[in-house]
This record gives sequence, structure tokens and C-alpha cells, in this order.
Amino acid sequence: MIGRRIAVTGMGVVTPLGNSLAELSANLGAGKSAVRRLAPSLAARLRSPIGAPVDFDATPRFDPPRLRMLDRVSQLALEATGQAVSHSGIDFRAEDLERCGVFVGSGMGGATTTDEGYQALYAEGSDRIKPYTVLAAMTSAAASWIGIDHGITGPNITFSTACSSSAVAIGEAALRIAAGAADVMIAGGAEAPLTFGVLRAWEAMRTLAAENLADPSASCRPFSLNRSGLVLGEGAAFTILEDWNHALARGATIHAELSGYGLTCDAVHITRPTVMGQAGAMRAALRSAGLDPNSIGYINAHGTATVQNDATETEAIKTVFGDDAYRVPISSTKSMHGHLLGAAGALEFIITVLSLREHLVPPTLHLDVADPACDLDYVAAGPRRVAPFRAAMSNSFAFGGTNAVLIAEGRQT
Repeated sequence: MIGRRIAVTGMGVVTPLGNSLAELSANLGAGKSAVRRLAPSLAARLRSPIGAPVDFDATPRFDPPRLRMLDRVSQLALEATGQAVSHSGIDFRAEDLERCGVFVGSGMGGATTTDEGYQALYAEGSDRIKPYTVLAAMTSAAASWIGIDHGITGPNITFSTACSSSAVAIGEAALRIAAGAADVMIAGGAEAPLTFGVLRAWEAMRTLAAENLADPSASCRPFSLNRSGLVLGEGAAFTILEDWNHALARGATIHAELSGYGLTCDAVHITRPTVMGQAGAMRAALRSAGLDPNSIGYINAHGTATVQNDATETEAIKTVFGDDAYRVPISSTKSMHGHLLGAAGALEFIITVLSLREHLVPPTLHLDVADPACDLDYVAAGPRRVAPFRAAMSNSFAFGGTNAVLIAEGRQT
């Protein structure tokens, strides 16, 4: 990345696979799926009654007056951000707060609040909705609350590019630091789409996976011939990004370097991915990092388990990596945590950093029937211990065609 180097000094998560980095890492290493049948109140009227919910109760964390102003998406965002700040050891009271910022990715914003408002107005025929509906539902609410909590007065921006939203947020935050316009950025994403209205809307697109009746947890099957679609999940994942010298000066632990960021748009079809667009984003990220494809030791694939994406992504990886495409281990962790939409890129970038640090590649679960169109090494047999590698890539592609790719490196000097 041209300009100042970017250190990843903090990470925080609230996910279907656990509400801490330790839990997430353990469940990834165990190859555990968090996909399950949803609560009966949701499942009863759904054709695809499965999802990847988070086990998180916000009541102990927020006092009642504040909780009434927070949609679930903001609750998850604040919890994950708090973890990331603590993990980084940063004290914002000692920082120039105008040189710190908050970049958040979210595709659906306060979906729970919106759903509740429509339920009151249209289903119940009520003329009364909650007074904080607009403030809780607006897509920028999570970023605003994060800025308020930490007193950050620098740039505060919400990115909404569907499934690549939080990867874009992280990449754009890195560019802000690299250009010298900021020293510290809180960057990540949050999503809470497991509401009846959202689930039915996604069902209408016919992109959701059919429930595996024998084992609901095996319903998401990326790259498999018998894949039937994606599984929606919820959660939040945030990073603390810093100018490298700033991190060293305060004695921070640097968990990885964010060295590459690529951003392209398919500009062809609102839902149909292209090899050209995805390959272009990977190439741009490699150029940004100054790396050749043979430097990449792991790819966290977008891997949604839809027919079009998985075949397109496979071909795009081959286009960029050539013969190395068959060497590099690739996995779709959505097979375990579902698709977190706007938060997916941030969660998968953190998983990529964990894999880089721990030399453990998480698996692509439920890949029992090989698709000839998806013939790369998708780590289907379970988690794989590997030799230390220099860099890893995280792919995030989206409806609307915005493709974002992040590269993390493990060197510490």
C-alpha cells in the first residue's frame, strides 16, 4: 500500500461462532458449524427456516434508557468495538481525536427496528411507533454510537455496498491512514438481518439454502455440487488500524500488517458476478501490497454457496493465480458462520489474520460432493495445520458488483 504502513493492533467479534477472538478461533479450529434452525416464531412461516444467529443478550451491557435507542445491529457493533479497543490497548484519551476515525460497513442497518415499525403500522394497524425509530434504524447509527462512546471527532463514515461493505470500510480506513490523514481508525462492520421481513425478502430472491433435514447445521455447502444457496447470519467484527510507527511508539502488539486493498466494480448486472471484476480486485490488492500471487499462503474466499458465485470465484482465482491456484489452500468460512452480509468482510478478514498468525487454515465444511467447476483446494477434509506463510487474502464480493479484496501480512519489522 503506497504511503504509511498499516498495523492491525486490535480485533473484536460478536459472531455465530463465539463472542470473543478465543471462542471464534477455537470453533474455527474445531470445524464447528453455527448454522441451525431458527426459533419457531421465525421458522414457522419460512421456506428456509435456517440461519446463523448470535448468542448475545444486550441487557447486562446497556442501561434501559440507552438500550431503547439501540437497534440490535448497534448493540453488536458496540460490543465488538469495545473488544477491539481493549485488545489493542489504545487509550483514546491520549490521542489526537481529530486524527482518529470510525468507518463502518452495514448493508441493512437497523433491520429489527424497521421490521418492528412496519409490524405496528401495517399488521397491527397502530398509529404509534417507537419515538427513536429513525435514530435506531438509520444505517449510520452504529458508526455514530461508536464515535460517541470513544469521543472520536475525526471522519465517521458508513459504507453500504451490500456484502462487501465492511471490507470496503477497512480498506478505505487503511487508505486514510496511508495517506497521512489519520493515525488510528476503528474499522469493521455489523449486521443483524435475522428478522421475518428480511428473511422473507431474501427467500423471494431464491438465493437462500434449502434446509438439510437430516442436519440443519450442514445446510451451507460452498463449492459443493449439491450447494443450494447461502445462509444468513448476524454479528459484528471490528479492527483497530494504526499507522505503523504510531503503533510502535506506544508499544502496541501488531497482529498483522494490512498491506493490500483492491476495489473494483463489475458494472454488468446487479446480481450476476463476473470473473473480470473479481479477478481485477485480487490483482489490485496484490499490486497494492507489492506481492506476487505465489506470496499468498491462504485465501479466505467469498464462497457464498450460490451456484453463480462459487463457480465465478473459482475461475477468477485461476485467472489471477495461474498454476498457483491449485497450490494455495482456500476456504469459505461461511460454511460455519453463515453470510453476515455487510459484516462478512470484516469477520472474514479477522479470520484471515487469525489463520496467518496461528498457521491454521479453517475448513470449508460440508463439501461432500465435488463440483467439477470448483476444482481447487478448498480444505474440505477439516482444519489444516500449515507451515508459516507470508501473506493471506480475503475476498468480498457483492450484489451491485462492488468487489473488495484485503491482504494481510505477518511480518513484524
